[in-house]
Amino acid sequence: MLCVKGLVESGQLTSVPPQYIFRTNPDQDHLTVTEPEAIPTIDFSLLTAGTPDQRSKVIQDLHRACQDWGFFMVINHGIPATLQEKMISAVESFFQLAEEEKREYSGKELFDPIRWGTSFNLEADKVLLWRDYLKIHVHPNFHAPANPSGFREILHEYCVRTRQVASELLKGISKSLGLEENYINKKMEVGSVSHQLFVANLYPPCPQPELAMGLPPHSDHGLLTLLMQNELNGLQIMHDGKWVAVDPLPNAFLVNTGDHMEILTNGKYKSVVHRAVVNGKATRISVGTAHGPPLDSVVSPAPELVAREGQLPAYHGITYKEYLMIQQKNQLNGKSCLDHLCL
Repeated sequence: MLCVKGLVESGQLTSVPPQYIFRTNPDQDHLTVTEPEAIPTIDFSLLTAGTPDQRSKVIQDLHRACQDWGFFMVINHGIPATLQEKMISAVESFFQLAEEEKREYSGKELFDPIRWGTSFNLEADKVLLWRDYLKIHVHPNFHAPANPSGFREILHEYCVRTRQVASELLKGISKSLGLEENYINKKMEVGSVSHQLFVANLYPPCPQPELAMGLPPHSDHGLLTLLMQNELNGLQIMHDGKWVAVDPLPNAFLVNTGDHMEILTNGKYKSVVHRAVVNGKATRISVGTAHGPPLDSVVSPAPELVAREGQLPAYHGITYKEYLMIQQKNQLNGKSCLDHLCL
C-alpha cells in the first residue's frame, strides 16, 4: 500500500497520477464555492454555566444551527488549547513514523481497534482520495498505537474531554427539541458503553489540487462529530445548495450532526453533507471524534417526537454496527447510505 504521504515525498511527483483524478458528480457541476459565511457559533460556557436566560438563548441557537445548518462552531469549550495542540502534534508524529512501523496497523477489518491506511476503502474506491488516515476505536474500550512516545496519554485525555463536550451538547440539543435534557443521552446510552471513533486525516500538498479530492461529499455516521484542524483550511459544507468554505475560529471545535441524529429526530435535524478539498501549499491535518450509541443499539425515530409532530416514522431502525458496516464497505457518496433507510 503506497500512502499519499509516501507518494508526495518520493520527489518524483509533478502531476496528479490518473488514479487520483476526481471528477465531480455531474449533478453538482453547477454548485459554487462561496467565501466563509457567518457559521453558527455556540458558546459552550454559556450552555453549561450561564444564567437561565443565557442558557435558554444558547439552546435556541443550537436549535437553529441544527435545523438550518447541521453544523456549528463551539467556542469556550473548556478543552485547553495546549491539549489540542499536543493532539495535532502527536498525530503528525504518528504519520512521520517509518512506513513499516505504521504498516503494523494496516488492518482490513472495519472493527480492528487501530487502522492506518489511505483513501477511504481501497476495495471499493473507483478514484483514490488524496488522504491518509488513522482510525482508532477509543470507547468503550480504549486503544492506542504503541508509538510515538506519549501518543497514548495525549489521546486518552483528548478523547475523555471530547466525550464530555459531546454529552453536554447532546443535553442542549435534547432541550432544543423540547425533550428532557438527558433524553438523547439516555435513549442512545451515551456514557460508559457508547461508541467513540477517533479519526485523524492527513492531506499532503497536491501538485494539482483542483484535480484531486481529500474526502468526497458525504455525511457522517453517529450523533455528532467534533472536528479540529491545524492552521490550514479545507473543509466545505453544503448549505442552501452551495458549498461554503469553513474558516474556523482559533481553537474552536467544528461540530456537525450525523446520520443517526437525523434518524433519531425523524429528519428534523438533518446530517450535513460536507467534503475536504486539498491544497498545493502544505499538509493539512484534521482530527475528528465521532460520537454514537453502543454498536448493538438500534437507532430509530424517537417515538416522542414522531407522536408530537403527528408524523409517521421516516426511517427504518438499524443497529449502529450494521449501519457502519454498510457505510464503510462502500464508496463515500453523499447520503446514499442513509437514503436506503428512508421509508
